Amino acid sequence: MITHGNEIKLFAGNSNLPLAKEIAKELKLELGTCEVGQFSDGETSVHINETVRGRDLFIIQSTSAPVNDNLMELLIMIDAASRASAGRITAVIPYFGYARQDRKARSRDPITAKLVADLIQAAGADRVLTMDLHAAQIQGFFNIPVDHLLGGPILYSYFKKMVDDNFIVVSPDVGSVGRARNVAQRLNCPMAIIDKRRPKANVMEVMNIIGDVKGKTCLMVDDMIDTGGTIVQGAEALYNNGAKEIYACCTHAVLSGPALERIQNSHIKELVCLNTIDLPENKKIDKIKTLSTAKLFAAAIENVYLDKPMSKIYE
Repeated sequence: MITHGNEIKLFAGNSNLPLAKEIAKELKLELGTCEVGQFSDGETSVHINETVRGRDLFIIQSTSAPVNDNLMELLIMIDAASRASAGRITAVIPYFGYARQDRKARSRDPITAKLVADLIQAAGADRVLTMDLHAAQIQGFFNIPVDHLLGGPILYSYFKKMVDDNFIVVSPDVGSVGRARNVAQRLNCPMAIIDKRRPKANVMEVMNIIGDVKGKTCLMVDDMIDTGGTIVQGAEALYNNGAKEIYACCTHAVLSGPALERIQNSHIKELVCLNTIDLPENKKIDKIKTLSTAKLFAAAIENVYLDKPMSKIYE
């Protein structure tokens, strides 16, 4: 549907209001007024306070913790906009929760990423704009257009100033090799891989390191950090193998459970993450630096609105 002749409107749920306000500022727009809360029994309550009929709507909401509450907010906001005759509805999901459950790893496992994709479509979304899905093939779970932004350029631009002959990019596991290779190519530096096995969920045992890290400044690259076990044990292995300095970066700082304590007490000098998830004050420690994705999301929203190619925003 061509909607760029109609007015653009931005709305946001409660999951990441700081990012939503930054995006609105970049676009020189005001966030639409809506009430997103809960009834006394915990049910999500949504009311849009202005007309959206025929408008090109962008609803900004990360499905981060509390995941189920934020997901329901997103679904109900989409439903409310659809029933109010919005022209086109784009779900802007900086962090797509449930993305790790993207296949049947064991018998009788759900594929929850596909279920969430179905729910977003059933609610009435016309397209999705997201960043660094845990598995890129999740785009195929949708039957509507998905614009998949990459947070890597923001991260490697930050680390570019540190690159010298002793700088090396490290993949903390085999699953992150492609991501780490891309960063290593961009920074024009070598790469190492931490080979590990995981006996059970959120428990990791390092086996060995493929590559020479002795005396090197190491940058571990991942898409998300949850409990911090993988990245912290990886840093321990790098330190034990003679690494000089150890940095880490990720797009999504989930940081649940013991993550903060682990990172604070680790050999990691600095963890750089993006603001796809809003970090509360009690999760902001000296070792964590957050970079903004607002300009990238604003450019992507503008290109969707004007029907321009998304590849232009990385040039």
